Amino acid sequence: MPQPTPAGPEFLAVDRRSSVSVDASGVTLELNGVEADFDWPEIRSVHYKTTPNGKSLMLAVVHLDGQFYECVVDAKSRERLGEWFAGLAAVLGYYRPMG
Repeated sequence: MPQPTPAGPEFLAVDRRSSVSVDASGVTLELNGVEADFDWPEIRSVHYKTTPNGKSLMLAVVHLDGQFYECVVDAKSRERLGEWFAGLAAVLGYYRPMG
C-alpha cells in the first residue's frame, strides 16, 4: 500500500490546456490531458522563468539522467504571473532548499 504523502506547501498554476503542480511528492506537468509525474528523488533540478512576452510561466524539470521536460502555463495577467513566481519560489525553497 502506498505511503500517504505528508502535508506541506503546494503550488498550482493552471490554464486552459496546461498545468504545473508542485507538492510533497514532487512535480507534475500536464499538457492537453497528458500528465508527467516526477518524484523528488528522480529530479536533478527545477528551473522556471517567464516567457519572452512576459505573460506565461515556463517551468522545466531536469531528470537525474539529464533529460528535461518543459511546460508553459499562460497567466491571465502579469499580476497573476507575479503571484505564481512568489508561490513557486516558496514551495521549491521548502522542498529543494539547495536547488
